[in-house]
Amino acid sequence: MTKIVCTVTTDLNYDQRMKRICTSLSTAGYDVLLVGRKRPFSEPLTDQPFEQHRLNGWFEKGFLFYAEYNIRLFFFLLGQKLDVINTIDLDSIAASYSASRIKNKTIIYDAHEYFTEMEEVVERPFVKKVWTRIEKWTVPKIKFGYTVSRGYARLFKEKYGVDYQIVRNVSERKPDPDPIQNDRPYILYQGAVNVGRGLKELILAMHQINDHELIICGLGNAYDEMRELVKNEKLDSKITFKGYVDPDELKRFTVGAKLGFTLFSNAGLSNQHSLANRFFDYYHSGIPQIAMKYPEYENFNNEFEVAKLIDSLDAETLASAIKEVLENEQYRQQLIENAKKAREVHNWQKDEKTLLEVYERALSAR
Repeated sequence: MTKIVCTVTTDLNYDQRMKRICTSLSTAGYDVLLVGRKRPFSEPLTDQPFEQHRLNGWFEKGFLFYAEYNIRLFFFLLGQKLDVINTIDLDSIAASYSASRIKNKTIIYDAHEYFTEMEEVVERPFVKKVWTRIEKWTVPKIKFGYTVSRGYARLFKEKYGVDYQIVRNVSERKPDPDPIQNDRPYILYQGAVNVGRGLKELILAMHQINDHELIICGLGNAYDEMRELVKNEKLDSKITFKGYVDPDELKRFTVGAKLGFTLFSNAGLSNQHSLANRFFDYYHSGIPQIAMKYPEYENFNNEFEVAKLIDSLDAETLASAIKEVLENEQYRQQLIENAKKAREVHNWQKDEKTLLEVYERALSAR
């Protein structure tokens, strides 16, 4: 049986995207191992239809984390009997690419982000320089790959001459679970609590929203800063942080929300050409959302209007958009109906076919 090792830097339990991908590969008959990181707060791994392994480490962030993780991952991969290495994003590519060369095995690049154009990279020139060198060293030599949007695919083609397929972060079509019972109506942000995700502006917009609670599900590099902002703005009674939430429970939170948010600053091409997991999660849960008027979201909205699109990311614009959706019940219900139609057309059951085709082509080319 063909063995595929997928490499990430996430905790695994909360990585819905990789669970979806690895399950599809396993169902298709591949022997799949997903490798990630063990963190101080990591819960025991949940049962999945594929193997899982976490690497220990001393460091949690920054250069030392990435260096240590890639060293540990490199030696782990050297000790594995495998046929394909699937490296997810640039942060595990150095180890994955090096191991694939030494072992003379197929490597497939999963470009979930346009990593060198992420806001937290773009705004730090030295960091961007380092990641760009790693990208230039590896990506042009990785013939087979896929990414999440047409914009990313075009950028990779223009910069490195690689033809990567598009496998979106679209959700699996499933029946809706029972919603979470909450004391108050709520609006929801789910996903990484990172720089550039519009959380500061969303929090400040809550000064003008009085009849709905904002629930934030997720952790990230801006988590502590956002909690401090809520405290300083005296918005504790309006905003609740849930931290990491189990995917099944998160779905229940999403189904019960009145409104979701897919927000990005315009800093970096990664944000501007994104097509985020949560964009699909919201409409698959049958709820409306507010999203940025960037090309991928606008293109989707032209087919199925599932979101209120905004041109600029500021608290005033957000507050106005929130009120428009929540106070105009006819408009909100139309977005909900469109979301239900969209999930019948755009779902993982269709996109996984492209994923499997990438692997079939890569393996037939060996």
